[in-house]
Amino acid sequence: MTETSGMVPLKVKEKAGRVGLLLLDVDGVLTDGRIIYDSGGRDSKFFDVHDGMGVHLLKKADIPTVLITAKGSRAIKPRARDMRVDAVYADVSPKSSVLEKILSKYGRSADEVCFVGDDLVDLCLMRRVGLPVAVANACEEIKRAAAYVTSRYGGRGAVREVAEIILKAHGRWDELVGKYYDM
Repeated sequence: MTETSGMVPLKVKEKAGRVGLLLLDVDGVLTDGRIIYDSGGRDSKFFDVHDGMGVHLLKKADIPTVLITAKGSRAIKPRARDMRVDAVYADVSPKSSVLEKILSKYGRSADEVCFVGDDLVDLCLMRRVGLPVAVANACEEIKRAAAYVTSRYGGRGAVREVAEIILKAHGRWDELVGKYYDM
């Protein structure tokens, strides 16, 4: 059953409080889904700086972030480096094929994982994690599989919204934000 964004339902807060690992799709979640090709055939993607701050704050709270994408791109690696994500799995299909490896690497159970997706290739992970999240502009099948649908679109702050929910559920939000007042 999908809970629509706005007020975060208690059930979602409880699940978010158990999250120890965030998995993210890239195209349509960290980006707005558009791909631009230049005359040389190189692709460009739009990323949101607020999403990067959300990932940064999760890292400060010792909650790793891993990117899983079915399509590789040169644009992903520099952004992943910039955001200091813990790992990138590119050209993965089905995405669930790397889940056990990731769980083992980070010492987590599937129940402790939040995955944010937007399209059909994400269904296999949505159904296997403790907190499946859909971005606001996800396809209907993903929204139905989600425990929570963000109020923000992919590539437009949806990941930051999820990071805030997780950090507030862990009781870490005020502490982490407070550090910026003291700078």
